Formats: sequence, structure tokens, C-alpha cells
Amino acid sequence: MATQIEIIRANKEDVSLIVPLFDAYRQFYKQATDLEGATRFLTARMEEQSSVIFLAFSIDEKGSRQPCGFTQLYPSFSSTTMERLWILNDLFVSPEARRLGIGKALLERAREFGAETQSKELTLQTAIDNYAAQSVYEANGWQREVEFYSYNLYLNRI
Repeated sequence: MATQIEIIRANKEDVSLIVPLFDAYRQFYKQATDLEGATRFLTARMEEQSSVIFLAFSIDEKGSRQPCGFTQLYPSFSSTTMERLWILNDLFVSPEARRLGIGKALLERAREFGAETQSKELTLQTAIDNYAAQSVYEANGWQREVEFYSYNLYLNRI
């Protein structure tokens, strides 16, 4: 029997389920573990309604639900087209749940949400050497940017 997937729009009561996944995501990007900081950060996002988080559960043959992935989107706008867009800032699937279609399901839910909110587009960035993620994005219709360069101005680094 194939693993079933359930995706919910998370709320403040779901933060404790997201924190271990969020912490693992941050560690993937070479950040130190910080469960308390993750809890504060995610709680603030929920209280401020400054992001939207979709939480994925894998459901086994006994009906047991296990949180196994999430995506976090931040709202933005295009001044040139005067339309809403969403920044898909985070996407993570726990290692034991990879290759089960969870990443694809999270991307599809984000796409549906973008359509529901009448948005122009979804946008994301990933590490240049994150080939696994790049292949998932491209297999699901995402197109690599070729028109613009991305620049950053780091304000808290000397």
C-alpha cells in the first residue's frame, strides 16, 4: 500500500509539529540547531500572519499520521505588474520520507494556494548545489530564472 499524504494549512497550534522539521531544514543549510529559536520564530509568523505554512503528514496503513515535511510562503508583490506573488522560502521533507511524493504534494499545494489568492506567480531560490531539490522543482513545472541576477546586501555582517 502506498503512503498516503495529508497536507494542512498550519496554525499556531501546529507549531510544535513543525519545529523539528524547521530545525532540520536550518541544519541542512549549515545553521546550528535551535529549537527554542525555531519555536519563537514560527510562533511569531503565525501570530503576525506574516507567512503561510503548509504541513505534510505521511499516513501509514494503520492510519497513524507523522509530520514529515513543510513549506513556508511569504507574501510579496510585483510593482511592474501590480500583482501579488508568493515567495516559497522554505521547503523541507524529512530524509526518511523522501521519494514518497511529499515534496511534489507540497509544491502542488503551494501552487493551488497561489491560484486561490489570485497571485501572479510563486518564486523560490535554492542552493546552487542542491541538485535533488532542483530536479524536483523542474519536474513540477518550475523554471530556472534566466532573465535576472539575484543580489543581496547583508546588513548584519561585517
